[in-house]
Amino acid sequence: MPDKPRRPPRSQSLDYRPAPGSIPTKPGVYRFRDARGRVIYVGKAKNLRSRLSSYFQDIGGLHQRTATMVTSAASVDWTVVATEVEALQLEYSWIKEFDPRFNVKYRDDKSYPWLAVTVGEEFPRVMVGRGAKRKGVRYFGPYSHAWAIRETMDLLLRVFPMRSCSNGVFKRSGQIGRPCLLGYIGKCAAPCVGNVSAEEHRAIVDDFCDFMAGNTRPFTKRIEREMYAASDAEDFERAARLRDDLGALHKALEKQTVVLTDGTDADVIALAEDPLEVAVQIFYVRGGRIRGQRAWVADRVDDGETPDLVEGFLLQLYGGESTDSIPREVLVPALPPETATLEQLLSDLRGSRVSIRVPQRGDKRTLQETVAQNAKQALALHKTKRASDLTTRNRALEEIQEALGLDEVPLRIECYDISNLQGTEVVASMVVFEDGLARKSEYRRFVIKGVDGQNDVASMDEVITRRFRRLLDEQARSEEVVTDSGPMLVDPETGRPRKFAYAPGLVVVDGGPPQVAAAQRALDALGIDDIPVAGLAKRLEEVWRPGEEDPVIMPRTSEGLYLLQRVRDEAHRFAITHHRSRRSKSMVESLLDDVPGLGEVRRKTLLKHFGSLKKLREASVDELALVPGIGARTATAIKDAVEEQQRAKVARGHTGAVNTATGELIEED
Repeated sequence: MPDKPRRPPRSQSLDYRPAPGSIPTKPGVYRFRDARGRVIYVGKAKNLRSRLSSYFQDIGGLHQRTATMVTSAASVDWTVVATEVEALQLEYSWIKEFDPRFNVKYRDDKSYPWLAVTVGEEFPRVMVGRGAKRKGVRYFGPYSHAWAIRETMDLLLRVFPMRSCSNGVFKRSGQIGRPCLLGYIGKCAAPCVGNVSAEEHRAIVDDFCDFMAGNTRPFTKRIEREMYAASDAEDFERAARLRDDLGALHKALEKQTVVLTDGTDADVIALAEDPLEVAVQIFYVRGGRIRGQRAWVADRVDDGETPDLVEGFLLQLYGGESTDSIPREVLVPALPPETATLEQLLSDLRGSRVSIRVPQRGDKRTLQETVAQNAKQALALHKTKRASDLTTRNRALEEIQEALGLDEVPLRIECYDISNLQGTEVVASMVVFEDGLARKSEYRRFVIKGVDGQNDVASMDEVITRRFRRLLDEQARSEEVVTDSGPMLVDPETGRPRKFAYAPGLVVVDGGPPQVAAAQRALDALGIDDIPVAGLAKRLEEVWRPGEEDPVIMPRTSEGLYLLQRVRDEAHRFAITHHRSRRSKSMVESLLDDVPGLGEVRRKTLLKHFGSLKKLREASVDELALVPGIGARTATAIKDAVEEQQRAKVARGHTGAVNTATGELIEED
């Protein structure tokens, strides 16, 4: 089990406590900052004085996480607003902007997938999409997973063979007079080649939309009647096809269980709590059917009760969503403290009335009990995994500290890797792990400028120099605002951390003694002597320290070695991804340089349209001619240039390039 957080000593004083009477009694939003000025907690209050005063009582009387937050802070400020609705909106925007580590975070940043039908087009198309909604498109959902929508759509296209192809494929099929594969296998009526008229295709689309909207019984009954009629007429082939269509409809309906017979649109939310964590489960019900399900587990950071947790979750769930994602009804296990205020905010976002309530009886009460059971199971499963994860990460960091002889546990580890192709397009990556977890918002890419040819040692020297010179510059700039604990490393106007402003507890480089020595020389040249450096060589997984003849050998089963490998592999992946992106673009541009009539603007248009040399090489002359500004003659010249390059590569005996740093064959993107 993970170690319990220690309660701060009762005698610890909070010197930054605002003077009595200086805090206003109006509604507002407050921010706690650490000694470096970074925002660590954001909260809102109907009465700022009453709420903030609760933080400055005897430390021993606070919840453990609240006490940790208060003692980690060095200052607090606030902003007064006119209404409680404005306080809710400002709290959400600040949480999104500052990403405070003591605020509960339930969700990721992915938008929900929808099933969309472009009813505004002459030949409507069905597709899966995310993000904001557009005019002329009818949406069904949201769903929890895009694969679930595609699976349902694949089943229904058998019964409702409407168009699902892109505009480019639709236009090309019309030009060549042949439908795509879906047209041949009966999953598209092929309006592109005139197999059905626009009116007939529109009728298929209308039936599909009616079925997705919940009007399913007429379609199943109709297909049953047609199946029996075909059987009586001894048209057994048609009867068998209708039988399969009916099976597809029933299978699709099984994926969308009817739970509310009144056709309600609602989000049903339940929580499972313990003193350390809270699990949230949500079912999306649209038209009385379950369209999707999602779950989150988060650490509790204060002693708030269930109503407070519900309010925080609803604010994060709907604050950044498209207004169409907000249903008419939200069913919760407990009403939030400011129910009326939250209902007003959601109603304003949606443009119509939104109700938040606790179901008391009937189908809705039964459904919420089901959701609550799912939340309890999710929390139990998470706790089983989480205990192992926390213990393992702590042990890994302690093993690294012991093996490398560090003064402190390296809570922030930065790793650097160099990637090049025979000395060209040299790039570097910097990845950051904090507390043993990837901090992707801190990742950085570098394009090596001052090194000619393949020289990983010089490249490593350059990237380390650039990164830590920036650190010194940011720290020097931060000297203008100095606190008792040192310079403020955040922008005083925005509150955001300055780029490269935080020093790592350990620098890891991908390589052996030469790369480690280069990194250490770069730090020494900048006068930095308090940041340890280590390297991890790929072949034998040896850990090297600067100036030492022998490597540090960590056991193969060591959690510390495993963490270093993860950090190194992530840096390598990040560098390779950047390198391939740059190489693909440069190869496309160089390939097209000699094509007559193809200027810089058209080259960029082609690059944007196809994205990579591989896709450009696979494109036909007709597909090239569809790109805006590219006619038939230019398309033919481009195709000739691509084929000539391919023939030259075949003559040389390979179709890719060799990465001289790893010896691997890199296929062209």
